[in-house]
Amino acid sequence: MSTKGSVAFVTQNEHLLKFINYIMKGGKKTLAYKIINNTFDILRQKGYNPEDIFEKAIDNTMPKIECRPKRIGGSIFQVPMEVPPGRAFALSARWILGAARGKSGKDFSVFLAQELIDAATETGLAVKKRQDVYRMAEANRAFARYANVR
Repeated sequence: MSTKGSVAFVTQNEHLLKFINYIMKGGKKTLAYKIINNTFDILRQKGYNPEDIFEKAIDNTMPKIECRPKRIGGSIFQVPMEVPPGRAFALSARWILGAARGKSGKDFSVFLAQELIDAATETGLAVKKRQDVYRMAEANRAFARYANVR
């Protein structure tokens, strides 16, 4: 994919701008913009509103609770704790991109568009990852009493 020329991409969505930074590898932001443009074009061709699909996919994969290791009395427990909003978005973006990068074959934009659609409809690998985190938190619910112990 050539990075020559300018890329017209204007948005005020902070989540989308941060997501572009997560896509970027080796400082190649122009290439990341082109990937997002191609992904949004694919979503438009399939009849979806790209901004709505993106927001819904991020919301559906953001974890509200996760297990964090905590040392209590010489033992380390997996304690379920609430996830701060910044970390929740970072995990969501990481899971969506990881699922899209895990596929091989066609252009990355095609896989990213499909993963965004899957996440928006609550299927796919990113949503499965969130459910695994919730399952882990549910299994360790007995240790929730240690969440605020210093």
